[in-house]
Amino acid sequence: MGRTGQFALIASLVAATASAAWFVFAPRQVAVVHPTRGPAIDAVYATGTVEPTVMLPIAPRSSGRIAELKADEGSQVKAGEVLARLDDEDLTQGIRELAARADYTRAQFERTRRLVARNFLSAAELDRSRSERDAAEAALRRARVQRDYLALSAPAAGLIIRRDGEIGQYVAAGQTVFTLSCCAPLRVAAEVDEEDIARIRVGQKVLMSSDARPGRIFTGRIHAITPKGDPLARSYRVRVSVDAPAGMMVGMTVDTNVILGERDKALLIPSAALHGSSVWILRDGRLARRAVETGAAGDARVEVRKGLAEDEWIVLGDEAALREGARARALP
Repeated sequence: MGRTGQFALIASLVAATASAAWFVFAPRQVAVVHPTRGPAIDAVYATGTVEPTVMLPIAPRSSGRIAELKADEGSQVKAGEVLARLDDEDLTQGIRELAARADYTRAQFERTRRLVARNFLSAAELDRSRSERDAAEAALRRARVQRDYLALSAPAAGLIIRRDGEIGQYVAAGQTVFTLSCCAPLRVAAEVDEEDIARIRVGQKVLMSSDARPGRIFTGRIHAITPKGDPLARSYRVRVSVDAPAGMMVGMTVDTNVILGERDKALLIPSAALHGSSVWILRDGRLARRAVETGAAGDARVEVRKGLAEDEWIVLGDEAALREGARARALP
């Protein structure tokens, strides 16, 4: 190899060495941002279901077949309104027979009373006749009450949210035919994780949304907290009173956020900049790890309460590529 070739080889080695050194020792380019000021909301998330505040089952007190339906799911009804009737033909025939017997015993009692007044019969006959009259009238009243039991009436004004029966269907005494929502606005029952329940208080503000009502936010307050949790689901049920439930429907699933605290000018950083309980900052061309105390956290931003100044540069990126004290420069 001639001198020219040797010089070329040496120059190539020097260039390669310089490139490798630059790659190793040159300042790393990192993406940086300043913290920003904005609103921060500390909240507890839970899934809830819309339910009636008062839900009344309506069932017959006597067994029978449904002969007539006068209300259906979604019907607004008044107190005392008849919703359905069971077949009462047998009772109606029995009432006619008992009514005839009651008429006979009343007439018989009047005849006996007149005869006793004339001393044609003893007072004991009058007592027996009175007893027969009273028994017949009592049997008639009982039969009429039993027939009334075959008419299902609304105990209060409200909305029929469920019907479980068809014409011709046999229903037993006590079997629910209608379910009535009444007496109070709809509410939300939410399941709060047992790790968060200690932070929940009656009266706290609640924000709610539902996929069934896109773009709409419902507001409410914590109304009650159940004292007994579910050991399997590891959650506690809380009841939320809704300020304006119009648009909600029974059974609708809602996302609830119980507001624990709100701050207007909180210090916020991108969620991607937080690594556990610390961030990386760029100061004087060097990387440094900084422990911080965080507050409210969302999908995009996290509140920093302590450990960070507003004018500092926070590094974004993969933590594995960052080293304490390493030289770095901000990306333009």
